[in-house]
Amino acid sequence: MSQSKAAPAPNQVPLAVDLDGTLIRTDMMWESLVRLLRKNPFAALFSFFALLQGRAHFKQYVASRIQVDPANLPYHEPLIAWLKQQKASGRKLVLATASDIGMAQPIADHVGLFDDVMASDGKTNLRNAAKREALTKRFGERSYDYAGNSNDDLGVWPGTREAVVVNAPESLARRAAETTKVGQTFLAEPTHLKSFVRALRPHQWIKNLILFIPVLTAHKLEDKTILLQAVLAFVAFCLAASAVYLLNDLHDLDSDRHHASKCQRPFASGDLPLQFGLVGTPLLLLGALGLSFWLSPQFALVTAIYFVISTSYSWHFKQVALLDVLFLAGLYTLRLVAGHVVTGIPWSEWLLTFSMFIFLSLALMKRFQEIQVVREQNGHELKGRGYTAQHHTSVVTLGIISGIAAVIVLGLYVNSAQVVKLYAHPKLLLLACPLLLAWIVRVWLLTYRGKMHDDPTAFAFKDWASYVIGALTLAVMWFATGR
Repeated sequence: MSQSKAAPAPNQVPLAVDLDGTLIRTDMMWESLVRLLRKNPFAALFSFFALLQGRAHFKQYVASRIQVDPANLPYHEPLIAWLKQQKASGRKLVLATASDIGMAQPIADHVGLFDDVMASDGKTNLRNAAKREALTKRFGERSYDYAGNSNDDLGVWPGTREAVVVNAPESLARRAAETTKVGQTFLAEPTHLKSFVRALRPHQWIKNLILFIPVLTAHKLEDKTILLQAVLAFVAFCLAASAVYLLNDLHDLDSDRHHASKCQRPFASGDLPLQFGLVGTPLLLLGALGLSFWLSPQFALVTAIYFVISTSYSWHFKQVALLDVLFLAGLYTLRLVAGHVVTGIPWSEWLLTFSMFIFLSLALMKRFQEIQVVREQNGHELKGRGYTAQHHTSVVTLGIISGIAAVIVLGLYVNSAQVVKLYAHPKLLLLACPLLLAWIVRVWLLTYRGKMHDDPTAFAFKDWASYVIGALTLAVMWFATGR
């Protein structure tokens, strides 16, 4: 009688591990494309001609033009911990990926767990059925296990002895169980929508409320047409701002992953696929410019200028000391300009001058806060900002002087000819000066004591004292109108 062949022990069964979305929480094709766009945008655009020769050729084209530091990628740590156990038991581990070999091999070398690497080579795109065929040819039908994370891996699992489901919802594990036995699982429900919203930074949209200041100071809040224009302009600027944030996060991908807190951002952490940023940025920008042009061509121009200046600041000028805070103050003032342009409310030189000084003070406050953190950590240089710990005194001095200058401009405005047209009792507006001074002194004291943990403008919308001072200021303006 013939005897049935005993099943091999698990540690004798080779384990093939996918790379993109499995071993790492990102995709190397998109990682390489983002870096190529940053390094050479024209080469990135021409790379799509390589796509005409197939995805494998496209991946090789992009991979040959950039380098990605394997140590700077977001790895799936629970999986790696389990792979170390498998390796310690004597199991053969193979990295099997659709990424190009030029990308996969350095990662495998960095991880140090894999005995071999199977990857795309410019001719064969090792994906889905092609990966199953290559693994079966090497190890035999149902003589290997495979760890994967996506629907593409459903084409591989039917040829395996056992499926390992990683970084995927339970529904994928159930579908894998229909084709083979499911072993170890590292399940995770996708949160792409939540992560995308977080990447848009909706909490930063409060800065765009500055567009309503011309409507408020010109006493036009009761004009529904003007108010609607301001609301639509606010929406357009929010779309443009979010486009800048997405683009900035893609540009700063490597530096964010080295940062203590920014490494938790959606793209840097791998919570959100990079293609959301590559597709979302132009769509948001087109939406912002389309809505802006519908309001008026002049406002569309202001929106475009805002996007260009914001991007320039994020990519370069934030690294230049003093010029960076001037750019920040200018961006705040540009929102004020946008409010005037979209509503047609006449310009106020006093308001624009006041805004430059007050927003310069807030920009310096933000930078001073970052310098304080460096000093507390016994550091010397504020990386990527152009400041050192020695700039501590000069930044706080310039910031307080700018705040006081804003108070002086407000006081001079009370004695101008323009104020008489809007207020029956303009002298009452002088009461707003000590209120503003009290607020500036308070926030600077909090910053100096290390208690300013937010962006100053965001802080104002969370601070009870800011609401009290703001309410008192509005009351002064109301009584000054004589209504």
